[in-house]
Amino acid sequence: MKTDKKQNQYRINEQIRVREVRIVGDNGSTVMPIRQALDLAHQQGVDLVEISPNAQPPVCRLIDYSKFLYQQKKRQKELKAKQVKVEVKEIRFGPQTDEHDYQFKLKHAREFLEEGNKVRAYVFFRGRSILFKEQGEVLLLRFANDLEEVGKVESMPSLEGKKMFLYLAPKKAGVAKKSQQARDREADGVEKKREERADGQELTNVEMPANGGLLANAKISADALKKLTESNEAE
Repeated sequence: MKTDKKQNQYRINEQIRVREVRIVGDNGSTVMPIRQALDLAHQQGVDLVEISPNAQPPVCRLIDYSKFLYQQKKRQKELKAKQVKVEVKEIRFGPQTDEHDYQFKLKHAREFLEEGNKVRAYVFFRGRSILFKEQGEVLLLRFANDLEEVGKVESMPSLEGKKMFLYLAPKKAGVAKKSQQARDREADGVEKKREERADGQELTNVEMPANGGLLANAKISADALKKLTESNEAE
């Protein structure tokens, strides 16, 4: 049934009822009367296939119709294969998610973003746990900041019923920045080397993050994420 519908999509030979047509091929295009085009198709043992009926005059090709349909099907299959299907992956938290569970879900979210998928993270408040909505917001802001290298914030955390949502989209390759967590780790490494120096000299040309880094105590302000969002949009 689908094949018949595809075949009826194009007019061929005597089905083309116009005064003249434009014949296109490897050597360019030529406008000629429909009768001359039909005679030419008959001489070459092929079909006259109308590929652009709305053009003035209509555009046709001289080709075997079954071969033409095969080429069209193959082209559509190739285009479909090239299309990138973006999925939205969900990550669920509780308002008091422990560190081990947090890191486990952070790892999966990073993989989703690196694969080109979007991530919808949310905190589910069950019963009286809605009293901890601020704690849930802090968790989502930390989550966004830890994924700064591979994801950008599409919307700030927002409460919808018993769920608080945060949406992240994958960053384009080559534009990822180091997260505050990564910068803190590097700073810790510098501090360790400083302590190990035999001569006891201090590194004076390295600026250390204030208060041990933005995420040292998981206290991330909304202003911090706002700057992060503006930075992503500027890219």
